[in-house]
Amino acid sequence: MRNLMRLTSLMATLGAAVLLAGCERPPIDAVQRGYRGLAMEQVYNPRTLAAQIPQNQPPAAMDVGSPDGPKAGQILQNVKVLGDLSIGQFTAQMAAITAWVSPKEGCVYCHDLANLADDSKYTKVVARRMIQMTQKVNADWKPHVAATGVTCYTCHRGNPVPALTWTQPLAQDKRADFIGNRNGQNLASPSVGLASLPADPVTSYLIKPTNIRVVGTTSLPTGNTTSIQATEATYALMFHFSGALGVNCTYCHNSRSLGSWAESPPQRTTAWHGISMVRNLNTDYLLPLGPTLPKSRLGPNGDTPIVACATCHQGAYKPLYGAQMAKDWPGLLATNGTPAAAAASAPQ
Repeated sequence: MRNLMRLTSLMATLGAAVLLAGCERPPIDAVQRGYRGLAMEQVYNPRTLAAQIPQNQPPAAMDVGSPDGPKAGQILQNVKVLGDLSIGQFTAQMAAITAWVSPKEGCVYCHDLANLADDSKYTKVVARRMIQMTQKVNADWKPHVAATGVTCYTCHRGNPVPALTWTQPLAQDKRADFIGNRNGQNLASPSVGLASLPADPVTSYLIKPTNIRVVGTTSLPTGNTTSIQATEATYALMFHFSGALGVNCTYCHNSRSLGSWAESPPQRTTAWHGISMVRNLNTDYLLPLGPTLPKSRLGPNGDTPIVACATCHQGAYKPLYGAQMAKDWPGLLATNGTPAAAAASAPQ
């Protein structure tokens, strides 16, 4: 009898340990962000922050080159972007991109050292388009990135491929149709906080301008036409936002009325512009590069990697905690139709 009681006690202890494995041990910090009584708090795990902070530091400052001298496009061959930089600025920009993207591989990651003008390496074709994408973000998406801007380092962090690009989860094996259509759910995916939600909200919402809504704008029965599946997918997207930025719902929403724009913090508007920006980058820059990429760079379903909120933020409410990244690099502030010098002198 005594042994049975010990076994029961041991089983109860193990069961409690399993149940608590998904919980965070105290202490947890809570920061009030809104009116008291509305649960407008941000909850932080200090141990998670301590591990995250070193990973979100900006790179060491680098020489940006002199603006004096002839333009790179006048000296070098096949310079399709950044040609309006001085040769000194261009060289400095190339050195910076190497440090930000391929510090181990060096220049040969994109270039044939015997012929720097050669475009035969797919990495050079991709890099050129990524420079144009960075220019687009800094020039035309200020409602989201403001004066902070982005550089290659914002996403790459010293890696040839950003650690948190998005590819579709492996499709359900249709040979097992007897289990029914899982709708991408019940897979305990970290992308949705291990909840029973669709594991791929990014493809659904951050490529096409799909309406993100749970609650209708008028009363039932005709007001709310949102399906249960759309509601689940919307919550999955919110899980992605929360994990990508390291925040909870009240960073963008008022807990009294999650759907009310009038009562939401200003971060919700910034996030709205961010959603539009990510869609633009995916449709105009990332997806068209699919045919250029080798099969080894594609997702498990053969899909092209795209960007999501986590690609830049990587767990921080602002990428690199808002470090001013782009201001020293005029070549990354301009679009193709704007001279770099003019972009550099524009109000930031």
